[in-house]
Amino acid sequence: MTRRHHWPAWVLSALLCATAQAQTGAGAPCPDAADLTPPHLYGLWQISLWPEGGDENATASRGALLFERHPEHAGSVRGELRRTAAGQDLTAQVSGDVTDGAFNLDESDDGVAMSAVWAGEPQDCGREIRGLRRPAEGRPASEPVLQFRLRKLPGWQ
Repeated sequence: MTRRHHWPAWVLSALLCATAQAQTGAGAPCPDAADLTPPHLYGLWQISLWPEGGDENATASRGALLFERHPEHAGSVRGELRRTAAGQDLTAQVSGDVTDGAFNLDESDDGVAMSAVWAGEPQDCGREIRGLRRPAEGRPASEPVLQFRLRKLPGWQ
């Protein structure tokens, strides 16, 4: 069952004001992917998803993801994902981390069972992450594998 939610004003405002390139403060060091830690992920991210092997410009879904400190695991992040797909608003809870330059995220539609897993690689000083979103084990075979791009929105550095 798909839950319909209204997007909070802060998410809509951030998405409308987002530019394709994230900005960094003058003189801010650029961490290597292997040196990224959970605080590097904190903030608002713009999401684009498209079919595996497909064209990035032919997105199947767009939205936003807010990462915050995980209250139970210091080495992880927790957040909320909101996106549209095929005319539906979708919401999910997520938790994950970045370890040795590898980004991993678990997605849950209901807050209990895992619905998808994300695996990717940080790029552009950790302001962009690209990879694959796969349906979790036990999900219907009809659910597609999607490529993803996360871009950190300016002002959330």
